[in-house]
Amino acid sequence: MNTSTRTEKNKVIQNKLEEEEKRNKRKKMVKLFIKVTFIILIFFFGIYFYTNYTSTRGLITKEERIKNKKIPDSFSGSKIIQFSDLYYGSTITKDEVKRLVKTINIRKPDLIVFTGNLIDPEYKISTKEQEELIKELQKLDSTIGKYAVSGKYDDDKYSTILTQSDFNILNNDYDLVYMNDNNPIMIVGLSSLLQGKRDADKAYRYYKEETHNSDIYTITITSETDDVDNILSEYSSDLILAGNSMNGQIRLPFIGGIITKEGSKKYKDPYYKINNTKLYVSSGIGAPDAGFRFMARPSINFFRLTKIDS
Repeated sequence: MNTSTRTEKNKVIQNKLEEEEKRNKRKKMVKLFIKVTFIILIFFFGIYFYTNYTSTRGLITKEERIKNKKIPDSFSGSKIIQFSDLYYGSTITKDEVKRLVKTINIRKPDLIVFTGNLIDPEYKISTKEQEELIKELQKLDSTIGKYAVSGKYDDDKYSTILTQSDFNILNNDYDLVYMNDNNPIMIVGLSSLLQGKRDADKAYRYYKEETHNSDIYTITITSETDDVDNILSEYSSDLILAGNSMNGQIRLPFIGGIITKEGSKKYKDPYYKINNTKLYVSSGIGAPDAGFRFMARPSINFFRLTKIDS
């Protein structure tokens, strides 16, 4: 065999080897692409499943003890439950409302407050569903009373449902609440800021009465919080319970809530201390808009009041 023939055969063999190597590389690239695509699909499917199903279910209870020297002795140990942003018709159905009522009642609250947005604005509630919702909310049991304020999406149906469910609607109004003696606390309700109906002067008019007690323990319930600083510059409130923001709806580690809702741009996280006022913002119950949550589980707030000496 001459040299040229041997060289040609070597080239053929080398070409075959190179082609084989290229085919192996292509196979590896295809396998890698399939694996990466599969992992991405699994990841996004997991995120979708979590945000749309897992994270919108499983109601949790956030418990806090509220200590203040202004709390009357008769109210020391009393229990308040706040729920907010039900958005019935989003991820919330009659069965979820039943579970909510059971979760609240098992804690035997003295006061129950609702801070706005009862029905999802995109949902057309039927007359039958409205009657069923009233029937369930009537079962909410408290030793003193049930109070509510309106949110951005609350209309006449909201008023009808909550009034027939034995809630006292405190839109720009207040109530003196007593428990076993003649030393009350005051609950102030602020109408929705986003509906343009808020009137803080009317809501806090108690402080302008000649017989008012300037040292009365005051709880304010409201949906939105963007004007809280202005209100606190004129009026005293020891505890503010708010809703609307859903704590950002999507929360990320070290960042917090990333969806900013109108009316809750400054105060959207679960807790703030503003001078001597404690502000708690509910993460809500339902999931409006796209119908998902992330690391902002549906919850109720459960407060225990405690009188301290100083």
